[in-house]
Amino acid sequence: MGHTDNRTPVIDTVATPDLWRCCRSAGSALTGAVRPRRPDTRFLASLPDNGLPRGTTTVELTVLAQNARDVPTAAIVEGLFTPRRIESAMTAFLVRHPKATFLVDPGICVDVYDQAIVELPKVLQIAVTPPDDVVDIRESLHRSGIDASAIDFALPTHLHWDHIAGLLDLPGLPLRLHRPEHDWAMEGPVAPVGGVRRAVRERPLDVYDLDGPPVLTFAHSHDLFGDGAVVLVDLSGHTPGSIGLLLRTDRGPVLLAGDAIWHNLQVEELRQKSGYPGMLADNDRTETWRTVHRLHAIRDAVRIIPSHDHRAACAWHDHSHASPARDI
Repeated sequence: MGHTDNRTPVIDTVATPDLWRCCRSAGSALTGAVRPRRPDTRFLASLPDNGLPRGTTTVELTVLAQNARDVPTAAIVEGLFTPRRIESAMTAFLVRHPKATFLVDPGICVDVYDQAIVELPKVLQIAVTPPDDVVDIRESLHRSGIDASAIDFALPTHLHWDHIAGLLDLPGLPLRLHRPEHDWAMEGPVAPVGGVRRAVRERPLDVYDLDGPPVLTFAHSHDLFGDGAVVLVDLSGHTPGSIGLLLRTDRGPVLLAGDAIWHNLQVEELRQKSGYPGMLADNDRTETWRTVHRLHAIRDAVRIIPSHDHRAACAWHDHSHASPARDI
């Protein structure tokens, strides 16, 4: 497939929040800052612990190079003002399994503003436009010493532009998608904003179901290689088919949580995302809130790395490198 095949002008009708939803988002941000949503203690107490997958095979996790920007904590975590600001980034990951090497959440293409962000309504562009020095996926792979030709497939946690726009720079790379996520993003009358359908189309596609047993606090799973080293779990809410990747590494279990949460402070403090832009980003706020509870319940058993939590990504990266740095 040629490099321009998936960069043709957008012809899909894309989702745009109406005025009422924007007003609700702003109002929720104001009320949530004063009175954050209370934890559902009954739901939390009801969550079973189904344990970790069994097995001995491990994978290697690499956090790919990316720059961060400082954002107000209260714009990420509802009702939280300390610390005053936190670092947010659009991080991609590489997982090496004995049977395959794959990308997780390749979110940034070389001309991401023109290819994706321009589709977003202005009310969202203000909140989510990356910094000027954001690193595109090919440059990120280069800085991390990874040959793009050695990657077997991409596996996004969900189909939002900032998790798959980098595929526009990786034409022909096979893609693996959770079936409900594929159906929501690709088959409905309205497409997610940001060139999502262009990034997915015209490439080899493998659609999977969460057909496996419960794992930890998650009711459904899918063992990607059949050895327990990479188990996909249900993190629905942010989008209908959001998933997390539970990885067995030499340093213990790790959960790549996508956008189920934007920062680990949500898990530590049991807080939902701020109403703005959270209400514009989450497909189902109630289900997203339940997912936060599921993550809170396992916080001591698994290292959780959300895709936008630069602190969590750096902590993993710096453990493997001699020279810690502000930006990965």
